[in-house]
Parts: sequence; structure tokens; C-alpha cells
Amino acid sequence: MKKLLIYSKGYIKESILGPLFKLLEASFELFVPIIIKSIVDIGIGQADKGYIVKMCLLLVLLGIVGMICSVTAQYFAAKASVGFVTKLRHALFKHIGQLSYTEIDTLGTSSMITRMTSDMNQVQNGINLALRLLLRSPFIVFGAMIMAYTVDRKAAFTFVVAIPALSAVVFTIMLLSIPLYKKVQQRLDKVLNATRDNLIGVRVIRAFRLEEREVKEFDKLNEELTMTQKFVGGISSLTNPLTYVFINLAIIWLIHIGAIRVSAGLLTQGAVLALYNYMSQILIELIKFANLIISITRAVASGNRISAVLDIESSLVEKDSLSQATPSEYAIEFRNVGLQYKNASGESLSNINFSVRKGETVGIIGGTGSGKSSLVNLIPRFYDASSGEIIVDGINVKDYPLKKLRDKIGIVPQKAVLFKGSIRDNMQWGKKDAKDEEIMEAITIAQASEVVAQKKEGLDFIIEQGGKNLSGGQRQRFTIARALVKKPEILIFDDSASALDFATDAALRKALREMPGNPTVFIVSQRTSSIQHADKIIVLDDGETAGVGNHFELLENCEVYREIYDSQFKKEAK
Repeated sequence: MKKLLIYSKGYIKESILGPLFKLLEASFELFVPIIIKSIVDIGIGQADKGYIVKMCLLLVLLGIVGMICSVTAQYFAAKASVGFVTKLRHALFKHIGQLSYTEIDTLGTSSMITRMTSDMNQVQNGINLALRLLLRSPFIVFGAMIMAYTVDRKAAFTFVVAIPALSAVVFTIMLLSIPLYKKVQQRLDKVLNATRDNLIGVRVIRAFRLEEREVKEFDKLNEELTMTQKFVGGISSLTNPLTYVFINLAIIWLIHIGAIRVSAGLLTQGAVLALYNYMSQILIELIKFANLIISITRAVASGNRISAVLDIESSLVEKDSLSQATPSEYAIEFRNVGLQYKNASGESLSNINFSVRKGETVGIIGGTGSGKSSLVNLIPRFYDASSGEIIVDGINVKDYPLKKLRDKIGIVPQKAVLFKGSIRDNMQWGKKDAKDEEIMEAITIAQASEVVAQKKEGLDFIIEQGGKNLSGGQRQRFTIARALVKKPEILIFDDSASALDFATDAALRKALREMPGNPTVFIVSQRTSSIQHADKIIVLDDGETAGVGNHFELLENCEVYREIYDSQFKKEAK
């Protein structure tokens, strides 16, 4: 949590002024019991109406000034806490964006969402309350004790006993609560993950009529969260009752001592009333402080979870500048490449060797789980190879600054992802300043021009979040067009034409071959028809290269490729 304090830079003034104005308000509040004592002993005792009116006006003045100080403190505390969390949220979002797929897979999407939302809110609330009350409450408690000593030393000894006992209660509960609040946030992660999975997969769940099972699973996770919250809430709820018990016992004892001393003529009635008011102030402030401790405990637990993400260093070590390239006739080379995912028992890819000349089209095919997507994800360094080297234009991908490497590459992911906004906005992800002519050229190559023509808004047609108002094939074509807009040197299609019919797929492949710039193209596909015209086909089997060659060579020499081909096309009669 301490590491997060660097994000308070720029709000130092507010962080000082907030507590300062709260201390001013508290100072005025400490004078109130003394003024009441004077009203009782002098004004009422001597029947001096003028003195009573004067003292009451002084109380009103203290109240107004105190309110102004309180509102000012509230403003500065809110400004500092909101500003701090805004900077922290930006930093966390940026940091997550810099992590490799390995760290993102390990953390989990739902956990990161919880940290960006719920945990951030807890931190903001904790800082806001801390700036307002962390100094004020102890100041009132010890100030009231000192002021009580000025009234009567013997009676004030009650304060000396009560305050340490109350402090022990508050801090014991705090120490018990901190680890439990962390567990609450972890359980919240699981509930959020289940909710996310159900909302995304609602059609599948209904298709298999598994609603009841999913409801039971959700109820189980929700019950675990509820039980943990009840348990930690039960511990935290002990704060107020225990505090009240100690304070009320102290008040009873204070009134008892005061009555004896008033009867003996050693203490005035106004002094007893002042002592009672000081004890009541301590009661109120300790209750506030107890609730503050609970909020700070939650904020610390949430802050530690945020800090844990910020402490994660990306496994991708990025170079600041591009080293001198070794002249090469190849666009991409894989040299004895292996890949093992984090926490995996074995390698997903092993001993991968091939070379691709500039402008060639490369097909990648293999059974499910053979490592096709893993292979192409190594080229833009979404994952780093565990062994071997990947060379792009004569330079190891690990020697590239990530921006320079990925500027060379256009990627069409396996899952077609579009964002809420116009077609134009989505296409400009590939190139920020792309003109409408460039966009339409890419859309035409991607076989999506008729989709735009059917929309009366044209490129201004608004795509809903995730492309919900488009068909699967339309989404895929627009994601292909988005990659084409940037005119990359290397194009990677990760099984991104699976929703296209055979005619559209063929037209797309023909348009890609005729593209200006002659990019190097990788096509990952389950269909042999999509890759059989490629210059080179790489056949993967269980993470290893089963064959490399063109369509006809592989039909003769690669059993794995022949089996895939035969499963999709009937053998010609001999």
C-alpha cells in the first residue's frame, strides 16, 4: 500500500489542508464544554441573563466557523482522494496494457475488473475518510482528556483508564479484519467471474438447458462470499457495542465521582456537565474512529491487491532502440523454437524450424490443440519463446521495441472483436489518420463492401459493443479490414475466416494475393481449401512440425496433412 502513495503527488496541498481544517473544527469543538460550564456556573448560578446570551452567541459563532472549516476540509479531502484514485486507475490500466498474455492469463480478467472497480472505490473511500478523521478523532480524544484535566484532575483520571482500553478494542478488531477483507475481495473475484461467464455464454447455457446448474453454482459462490462478509462484518460489528460498554461504564463512574465531589463542595455542577460532555465527545469520536479503522482496513486490503498487480513485471523485456539488422532474404525465421506456458507441465511447441521469404503466403494447419495459434502469437511477441529464436527481417523479435515490431504486423485474431462506435472508428484502429478511401479499399479487399453499402449511414453506421448488431461473418470481415487498413508488412490471420462461406473465403484469398505492397501472409485455418494455394504450408501435430511444403508435396509426404485433407474432401475415384 505504501508504494501507491507516489500517486498522491500533485495533491499534497489538498492532503495537508483537508486534515488542517478538520483540526481547526475540532479545536472549536473542544471549547464548547468549557463555555457550557461557564453558562451553568456563572450565567445560571448568578442569574446573569446577559452573560447567558453572550455565551450562547459565542456557541453559535463557534458552530458557524466550525461548519465552514468542516465543509472546506470535506472539499479538499474529496479532491485529494478522487485525484489520487484517478491517477492510480490510469496507472493500473496502463500497466495491465503492458503485460504480456502470460501475466494476463495468470491474473484473470474478472480479478483485474474487480481491482479496477471495487478495489479502487474502497481505496478512494478509505483515503477520503482518513484525510478527514485520522487526525481529527485522536486529536479530539486526547484534547478532551487534556481539557478534562483542566476542569478536575481527579475526575479526569477516568479518561486515562478508558482511552487505552478503548484503543485496545479498536486495534484488535482491526488486526483481525485486515486478512478477512482481503478474502472478501477474492471471493468477489469468483462471483464476478461466474457472472461474466454466464452473461457471455447465456445462449450456450440455454441451448443445453443448464440454467439450474449454473444458478446452483452461482448460489454456492455467492453463499461463500456472503458467509465471509457476515463473518468479517460480525467481527467489525463488535466495535460499536464494546466501545459503548467501556464509555458508558466510564460515564457512570465519572458521574458517581462528580456527584461525591459536588456534595463535598470540591466541584461545581457546570464542571461535572463539562466532564460529561468531554466523555461524550470521546465516545462519538471513538465510534467514528472505529468505523474509520474498518474503512482503512478495507482500503489497505484493496490497496495491497492493486499494488500486487503493479508489482508484476512483464515477462516481455523490451529494448529501447532497434539494433542493426543483419541482411536477410527471409521475412521471418523460426530457429529451434519452443514454447512452454507458465505453470504448464510440458511444452506447447517444440523444435519449430522454418523460414518464410518476403511476400510469401504461409498456411498453418493441424488438429485442435496442435499449437497453431501459439505459433503465430510468438511473432508479435504476445508470448515469448521459451527456447530458440524468432527472426523478423534479420533481427530477433526480442531486440525490437514492441511498437516497431507490432507496427510491422497486422493481426486478425481468432475471436472477432469490434468496439462500440462507427465503422470508420473501428477501421481507424489500424491507422489513426486513415482516409475514407483507404478504409473502403481495405473493406473491399475484406469482402465487406456490400455490408457498408447496405447501411444507409455508410461508414458512420454504429457498431454495438462486441459487434452484436452484425453477423459472425460480417464481424470477421470487418476485423480483417481493420488489419488491412494499416498496410502491414506481415499479415496474420488466426483462423479468422471460419464464419465465411467458401465463395467469400475464396474471393478474400484472391484479393489478398492481389494486394499492393505484397505483404507476407500467415493463414491459420482448419480448412485445407483455405491454405492449399499457399506458397508454403506448415503442418503441426501436438506442438511439433509434422511437415513443411506446398499442398502437393504434403499430400505425398505428410500423413497428418493427408488425413486432414481426406476428412474434408472425398478421395477421387481411382
